[in-house]
Amino acid sequence: MKLFELLTKEDIKLSRLFKYKKEQILFNEDDECLYVGIAIKGEIKIASFTLSGQEIVYNIIKEGQMFGNNLIFSDYPHFRGTVIASSDGEIILFNKENLLKILQSNLSFLEAYLSLQAEFSKRLNNTIKLLSLSSAEERLLYYLKQNNPLKIKSISSLSEFLYLSREATSRLVSKMVKEGKINRNGNILYLPKDIK
Repeated sequence: MKLFELLTKEDIKLSRLFKYKKEQILFNEDDECLYVGIAIKGEIKIASFTLSGQEIVYNIIKEGQMFGNNLIFSDYPHFRGTVIASSDGEIILFNKENLLKILQSNLSFLEAYLSLQAEFSKRLNNTIKLLSLSSAEERLLYYLKQNNPLKIKSISSLSEFLYLSREATSRLVSKMVKEGKINRNGNILYLPKDIK
């Protein structure tokens, strides 16, 4: 069950529904985080841009997932990246005071909230490990071991997860398939059986 499906009618009264359009900026980098958002429909990304204009995606928020939940309780609650809509969609927003009320009164929501927090921590640890690997090949093998087999939307989406450019990711996948280090069947990547 998705997190927002656990909200009662009383909980929803404490929230604010916000509809957005694709490419709309919801919050800018360094804005103070005053709300926890739960994606109801659509997809959101949190990204920064280099001086040359290259986008670096830190996180992708899909339907049922949250953002702002770690920031709102921190001593410096400011967005580390720009929150951008990847598609048309809707989010529910809770300020800190109302979120605390819901967490205290709705046990099912509290359990699901803590579960999502734990999953976020695991993903963050995996990302830190991924970024600590010295080569692009090691990154792809590590990511594939965590998600084997891996269905990808596109090379561009894979490049976001590996923190590489689209061109570098495309060359890397072609090279590793040719060398037999990974297998590819259409949009599915998987490890050969002899690689563990």
